[in-house]
Amino acid sequence: MSRKETTGQAMTRSLVAHGIDTVFGIPGAHMYDFNDALYGAGDKIRFIHTRHEQGAGYMAYGYAKSTGQIGAYTVVPGPGVLNSGAALCTAYGANAPVLCITGNIMSHLIGQGRGQLHELPDQLATMRGITKTAERINHQSETGPVMAEVVAKMLSGRQGPGAVETPWDVFGQSGPEIDLPIGMTASHPAVNPDEIAAAAALISGARNPMIMVGGGAVDAGAEIAALAELLQSPVTSHRSGKGIVADDHPNYLNFVAAYEYWKNTDVLIGVGSRLELQFMRWKWLPKHLKVIRIDIDPTEMVRLKPNIGVVADAKAGTQALLDALAGSSRTDRTREFAELNKQARSRFSAVQPQLAYLDAIREALPRDGFFQMGFTARFAFPVYAPRQYVTCGYQDNLGFGFNTALGVKIANPDKAVVSVSGDGGFMFGVQELATAVQHKINVIAIVFNNSAYGNVLRDQKQAYKGRYLGSELTNPDFVALGESFGIRAFKVTSPGELKDALEKALSLDEPVLIEVPIEKGSEASPWPFIHPAPHTE
Repeated sequence: MSRKETTGQAMTRSLVAHGIDTVFGIPGAHMYDFNDALYGAGDKIRFIHTRHEQGAGYMAYGYAKSTGQIGAYTVVPGPGVLNSGAALCTAYGANAPVLCITGNIMSHLIGQGRGQLHELPDQLATMRGITKTAERINHQSETGPVMAEVVAKMLSGRQGPGAVETPWDVFGQSGPEIDLPIGMTASHPAVNPDEIAAAAALISGARNPMIMVGGGAVDAGAEIAALAELLQSPVTSHRSGKGIVADDHPNYLNFVAAYEYWKNTDVLIGVGSRLELQFMRWKWLPKHLKVIRIDIDPTEMVRLKPNIGVVADAKAGTQALLDALAGSSRTDRTREFAELNKQARSRFSAVQPQLAYLDAIREALPRDGFFQMGFTARFAFPVYAPRQYVTCGYQDNLGFGFNTALGVKIANPDKAVVSVSGDGGFMFGVQELATAVQHKINVIAIVFNNSAYGNVLRDQKQAYKGRYLGSELTNPDFVALGESFGIRAFKVTSPGELKDALEKALSLDEPVLIEVPIEKGSEASPWPFIHPAPHTE
């Protein structure tokens, strides 16, 4: 006689079978049978409970973004799903495989509008609007196929978040324990040799090619570096592409430096990138520019049509291009690139005090440490390997930093993880200090306290003649607050003090909070370097 198991137990078994070893979340009534199944699998799955659903979603995001593996979380339906929605938006924008597992009201009441606990008019449609895929398990027998389908879609092609909902009554439904299917990712598109030949021909005639890498190229760093060396081309990146080719590689150009090279670029090679930097931020195109794109998502070739589009995995597509160009040689230009980087550093050194503090953090942080930071770091913080600079993609949302860092640390327990927040953003997730203490998540949180939503305050000062609305903040004593949670806390007032405090924090191997008071409105704007004025001929 076959053994029986509940839907919740089958879902948990499916998570284990798909290699998921951590679930973040908050238990609740709709989810009790699933929560109990997680308890039963405690030797295989670690459950990290948080103090807010948004924290659970962001921790799953940090786990996924820093590893490329699924980051899973569970919340109650309705308000729980909506509270975690910002994290799903972020995962969607940054192509991260975050899996949301939630419940729903009793199956026979879905769509009836009876006003049941946590009811949404159409939760599945809501989730489908901010994920790559979302499905419902209607009966215990559907568990394996639905879980496998969602996982396969999340990980195939351009990765993204997924969601599975199960009605309250279905979680506890029993059925025979059977072999569960494993979600198989779709094969990568075959590299089209004609497209590669055309791209190689175009590149062969180029005098000043430039390579732009994005988050889709995260596993193609070696091939991209080899292509840059072969072509004596610079490589640049904006956000998610940072570290794919190390900042100290001779062919890497900081994007402030790359903008100067851009005026003479004749062929732009985008690999796993939306080319946001060139087309949305620089907003100036060199005459006669030709564009080649290598991207696994064919829709990208429609969104921004290149001269030559290669629909392929970044690693395979770049390798095919390397093979097609083998034997060609070009004059070494790395001294030119080094000079451009040096000049750029001189120009953006005026972005203070941010730059001095970033330098202090970089000196203290191990080369393989993980880091999160805002706008200035995009061009002023060197990164040496993929996934080490964890950003929120194009969402650029307040409150993601500290919560996400906790997920990064859970996924990378042996690596240093430093989160940098402003006082405004940090207060979105301050309650997760309790989570850090309870689960011994040894993240170092640096809070730059300027008593303001700094970017808003600056914009209101400069563009709206000081008509401040909602940008000035009254804050707690962050050191006392950290200590009240049981966290070691320090206050520093200079870059040198920050470096010393950070080195001490790294040696403690426990959660640490470092407050850095900054005079309100004193920071220079990084935006002239992110949105530079157009070149003039």
